[in-house]
Amino acid sequence: MEFIDKDTISVLSNPGVQSFQLLSPHNASSTQVTITRVRVAVGVAQPRHRHEVSEQIWCAQSGAGLLLLEHERTRRFVAGDVVRFAAGDVHGLLNDGDEVFEYIAVTSPPIDFGYAYEKAES
Repeated sequence: MEFIDKDTISVLSNPGVQSFQLLSPHNASSTQVTITRVRVAVGVAQPRHRHEVSEQIWCAQSGAGLLLLEHERTRRFVAGDVVRFAAGDVHGLLNDGDEVFEYIAVTSPPIDFGYAYEKAES
């Protein structure tokens, strides 16, 4: 068993986006998965991107937004929905709703997301 103390959860941030690293290479010995809680402010977008070797599952917790997909496609994504992106799938998110959009991301194999954020807090 491995217990992750809340004081070991770091927060990565960009303007309007906070990514709470619940289980990551920095606070756990897991070699199989990274788990993050992401909060996206109203009107903010996470640009389209891809993870070449990791798949990712997003579980929408609150709010509503648009998934930003390959070839400029979009799809509605609301609290209660779950989406799986295979390795290499293009994905992003635009919070076009009227409240903070929050989702849980499960990534396997683990990724150190520090490269994608401007600021890290402990």
